Amino acid sequence: MSKKVILSGIRPTGRLHLGNYFGALENWINLQDEYECNYFVADWHALTTGYADTKDIGENIREMMTDWLSAGLDPEKCTMFLQSSLKEHAELHLLFSMVTPVSWLMRCPTYKEAMTQLKDRDIATYGFLGYPCLQAADILAYNADFVPVGEDQVPHLELTREIARRFNYFYGDVFKEPQALLTKAKVLFGTDGRKMSKSYNNTIALSEPPDEVKKKVMTMVTDPARIRKDDPGHPEICSVFSFHKVLEADNNGASAPQRLGVREIEENCKAGKIGCVQCKRELAEKLCEKISPIYDRRCEMSKRPDYVKEVLIEGTRRARPKAQKVMRTVREAMRLAEMGEF
Repeated sequence: MSKKVILSGIRPTGRLHLGNYFGALENWINLQDEYECNYFVADWHALTTGYADTKDIGENIREMMTDWLSAGLDPEKCTMFLQSSLKEHAELHLLFSMVTPVSWLMRCPTYKEAMTQLKDRDIATYGFLGYPCLQAADILAYNADFVPVGEDQVPHLELTREIARRFNYFYGDVFKEPQALLTKAKVLFGTDGRKMSKSYNNTIALSEPPDEVKKKVMTMVTDPARIRKDDPGHPEICSVFSFHKVLEADNNGASAPQRLGVREIEENCKAGKIGCVQCKRELAEKLCEKISPIYDRRCEMSKRPDYVKEVLIEGTRRARPKAQKVMRTVREAMRLAEMGEF
């Protein structure tokens, strides 16, 4: 039996941080053995908010792809490609824009949120308003069965499903409606206690050397109400403790024999038997054990400067026939192929 098809992408903004890894990339790696996985660099999507300054986009693509590969995405198991190199995405986006009501786009939660929060950028553009049509084209160009998303992203996928239904209503059963492959949210706070984000300058990069990771962990904000080591702590509000939980969940509930487990840390913190410094040291060691192999693979990859480009070229070559096949069906359904191709 053929494998079910998965499609997902990430906008290239440079090196990935631990929030990106535990929030999406790690799940991608786990899926590549079971599904036909297609992962793309969403460089056109990066233009929806960053169109005014594109000088770093090439370097950002290289850095992100290097993180993908060093983290464990295998070009023998999944297809990695560059969105802008497949013009079928743009063609399908155009055709979807002909049938998608503007009201559907304006009610999109991300559109409303961004218009409120990104007031320093001029994003009152057609490209930003219409990005859900491009997102639908990305997914439906491969007739994906599943899209891995967190619960907060389900409304975005539902819009893709609505666009597929509307197209099928007009032109026949061309597209299957992709299903959400729900992933359990792994929320990571940054070093300052806020959500980990490059805009807050509070990230720990997936590519940082172990010594730098340890330094950053030791600067992390903990329980602000805790002054002395023997003060009772409140781990539920501590960003360091949230990291411990994510790492133990990542190890299927087990901690290395020489390390303190989550339950032990929680009990000792509440009882004032473990200080924040010791807790951070434990976390630093756990993190380094987790990401040191990734850092080592990245160092090895730096010796092959053309490898990332080669992977993208080959992945794009493999993805193109899939998208072309779908687009032939789309043109036939819309009666756009009756005169043939010129």
